[in-house]
Amino acid sequence: MTAQTITATEQGDRRTTELVLIVFALLLAVAAYAAVGLGHNDRVPASLLFYGAGLAVLVVAAHFAIRRYAPYADPVFLPLAAALNGLGLVLIHRLDLASSKHDNAPLQLVWTMFGVAVFIGVLVVVRDHRVLQRYTYTAGLLGLVLLALPALIPARFSTVNGARIWIRVGGLSFQPGEAAKLALMVFFAGYLVAKRDVLALASRRVAGIDLPRGRDLGPVLLAWAASLLVLVVEKDLGTSLLFFGIFISMLYVATERRSWLLIGLGLFAAGAFFAYHTFGHVRDRVDIWLHPFNYAQGQGYQLVQAMYGMSFGRLFGSGLGQGRPDIVPYANSDFIISTVGEELGLAGLMAVLMVFLLIVMRGIRAALAVRDSFGKLLAAGLAFAIGLQVFVVVGGVTRLIPLTGLTTPFLSYGGSSLLAEWAIIALLVRISDAGRRPEAVPQTASPDDALTQVVRR
Repeated sequence: MTAQTITATEQGDRRTTELVLIVFALLLAVAAYAAVGLGHNDRVPASLLFYGAGLAVLVVAAHFAIRRYAPYADPVFLPLAAALNGLGLVLIHRLDLASSKHDNAPLQLVWTMFGVAVFIGVLVVVRDHRVLQRYTYTAGLLGLVLLALPALIPARFSTVNGARIWIRVGGLSFQPGEAAKLALMVFFAGYLVAKRDVLALASRRVAGIDLPRGRDLGPVLLAWAASLLVLVVEKDLGTSLLFFGIFISMLYVATERRSWLLIGLGLFAAGAFFAYHTFGHVRDRVDIWLHPFNYAQGQGYQLVQAMYGMSFGRLFGSGLGQGRPDIVPYANSDFIISTVGEELGLAGLMAVLMVFLLIVMRGIRAALAVRDSFGKLLAAGLAFAIGLQVFVVVGGVTRLIPLTGLTTPFLSYGGSSLLAEWAIIALLVRISDAGRRPEAVPQTASPDDALTQVVRR
């Protein structure tokens, strides 16, 4: 059997595994959708076939796109994303049933269609992730413009619940920070690859830790200042924390210097102290976090109700369609984790977190497998972005850290986040395909093909 035949067999096995996992994810989503109807009114929802078939068509289309454009990719990314997206549709439908004012599940399915289209588009357009490195500074400029855009337009077009993070035109709204997150990660990866040797230099050793040179602190201070600016101008604590955390983590991966982590933590602590004593909205978040029941009839109502709901869920939950997660404000977006905790219990919540953990682990595995430095940094940044966002969201809902207002990837209602998360999965698939693709074996010349020369004596 030739090497090409072995490679083709392995490639087919990966895609077969992926298809089997996709079927399992779809069956899980369909079963959960049926359970919502049975738990709510003892009937299987009439829309079960519509949602099941719609989700299946979209995910299978993404599967065939991987077969065509990334045949060596990790077979786990797409099934995990499909499982989370399907569960998100189920939870949003469940919350729709409890409220006569909202019918968000059909629109979320439409956003899923656009998300899968973005996924396929990234695979088709970005045939080689290394091409993105050419646009390092363009991506950085684009990311900063997108990040600043809500603060530059009139507040009536950008402010929702006190935070200026949206762009609203007519009946449509878009959160440019989600696209900025992708652009800035491309910039961080390209910049750190180019400056890695300089940033890894040490000036002196203190307590066993090599500290960087003072002149090299500029990029970290700039990222810190930009994150504080987002916090001050746009009042967006979540985005501020997310961007600074992503940059510090990618800086650590690039340089392997623990000193950068310590400097990042120090700057974060200084920024948090400054923000708490300077800005009222930050102080309110911290006070609600420390003493939620003192604000139970006001700003802390959302957090207190979420805590009650998750406590009622106990270990195995009240059952899909049988709880009261709808009494938590914004349960379908910022607090959808509390819905999981109430109706699926601690066991269900841990299972969902395990799915996110698997995505992060596979992303790090793709970073280790790919051969180029840019791909390694970009994959590590993409994986860490998902992990950090989930930590910040779940930590806020469970009162481990103050609330930040971020949405849970794939689960929460909203189009901007869903499009960005599908684009992240597509980039991870592309990088994993490059890492698993066998290197081309150079052809050796045959003795018969060698040039000969007749020598006369």
